[in-house]
Formats: sequence, structure tokens, C-alpha cells
Amino acid sequence: MGRLIAVVLFIALLAPAGLLARAWSLASGRRAVASAAVEFVPTTPPATAQLARQAAHGRRVRKLGFALGVALVVLSVVLFAEASVFLWVPALAVGLLAGVLLAEATRPRARWALSDPPRRPRRGEQISPGLLWTMRGTVAGDVLAALWLADDLGTAPTVIALAVPLAGWLLAEAALLRVLARPLPAEGADVPIDEALRTWTAHLVVAAATVLSVLPLGALLLRAAIDLDDRIAGDGAGLLPVALVAGGFTAILAGLVVAGFLVTWLRPVQQTSHALA
Repeated sequence: MGRLIAVVLFIALLAPAGLLARAWSLASGRRAVASAAVEFVPTTPPATAQLARQAAHGRRVRKLGFALGVALVVLSVVLFAEASVFLWVPALAVGLLAGVLLAEATRPRARWALSDPPRRPRRGEQISPGLLWTMRGTVAGDVLAALWLADDLGTAPTVIALAVPLAGWLLAEAALLRVLARPLPAEGADVPIDEALRTWTAHLVVAAATVLSVLPLGALLLRAAIDLDDRIAGDGAGLLPVALVAGGFTAILAGLVVAGFLVTWLRPVQQTSHALA
């Protein structure tokens, strides 16, 4: 009976990854709607120049993120020698995701007439509140797990486990604040383009920050399950390690799912006006 309960618990704890995948699938539909709205806008030189400027900025900063990832790989080799081989992929991923976050947080302001008096969008118009609070919840879980395992991890790993998700979260919140605080365009064809740019930024930063928090959380939960020993006693003693392992695998699976969406969303907003042809 105990094994059956453990299996059921394991499967139940894997369900959140499926729910998160479903939520991001719906988010891709929102992005598709914003992209379709841009296609119904006539192409104009100012709009084309604005989109080209935004795209060039994103590519440039993401290249800096790749360079940061390579620098982190070199630093890991210097500090950990042969043992650093296991850190190369995470270090490069951190650099790439940092580039995505920095690119969105520092996007240049749009050069079109703003509404007067200023009108600002609502948060729910850019991204689902559920995805936003999932990002914040995973960051909080990461912090709690890192503090819980601080004695076992040591100073340096604990600092890294705290710094990476917290830095990603701060950059994401900064980008989201810019999206929310910037006034809407006055009118005309600029409105759907501006909405698409805001939607792109909101989804990119939330996805990147979620990956930066949920993957370390999964690793920390698996580490906690491995370190669990005979200090736990009682009838339900065997369920806690199972719950930690299931939670760890769920977090890693969820992070890979969100990363998959993120990779496909790096293409900038484009305006071809095929719908008007």
C-alpha cells in the first residue's frame, strides 16, 4: 500500500508541469493574435524603422548575453577545473537568458506620438496574471529551498542559487514595469504595433525569469531528497523523499517546457501586411 501511495503522489506532483505547459500554450495564442493584428496594419516607413530598431537592439544585447555565458564557462573552468564540465550548459544558459532579460528591460522607447492625456494599459492585457504569479512563486520557492539547504550546500553554491533567480526576477519586473508605465500611442496604426511589442516583452521576460528560477528549484529539491536520511521518522517518512523527488522532476520538466516556448518566441515582431495584399 505504501508503494502505491508513493506512486500516486509522484504522478500527482507531476501534474503542475502539464498545467504550466497548457498555460504557456494559451499564451502563445495571445501572441499569435497580437501578431495577426500587426498584419492588418498598412506598412509605413516610421513603423518599419521602429520595428527594425527594436529587433536590432534585441539581437545586439542577446549576443552580449551569449558572450556572458561563454565568460561564465571559462570562469567555471578556472575555479573548478575538470569538475566544471557539468556546469558548462547551465552557465551558458544563464548567460543567454540574462541577454534576453537585459534586451527587453533596456528596449528603446517607441518614437511615435503618445496619448494625451496619458493612457496606460492594464497588466492583464499583456500577459496572464497566472503566468506572472507562477514566476514570482517559483522565485520565492527557490529562495526558501536555498536557505533550507544552506548548511549542506555551502556559501558559494547558496549565493549562486539565490543570486541567479533573484537577478532574473528583478530584471523581469523592471521590464514589466516599463511595459505598464509607458503611455499608449495616440491613435492609428501605431496602436497594434505597440501592443504587439508590449506582449512580446512581457512573455519573453516572464518566460526567461521562470526558467532561471524553476530549474534551480528542481535541482535544489532533488538535492534535498538525496540528503534526506534517517533523521525523518514516522509512518509517512517514506512520502517526503518521494514528494521531493517528484517536485524536483516536475520543476525541471516545467523549466524545459517553458524554455521550449521561449526559444520559439525570440523572433522579433514583424510587419509584412500579407493580410492586406
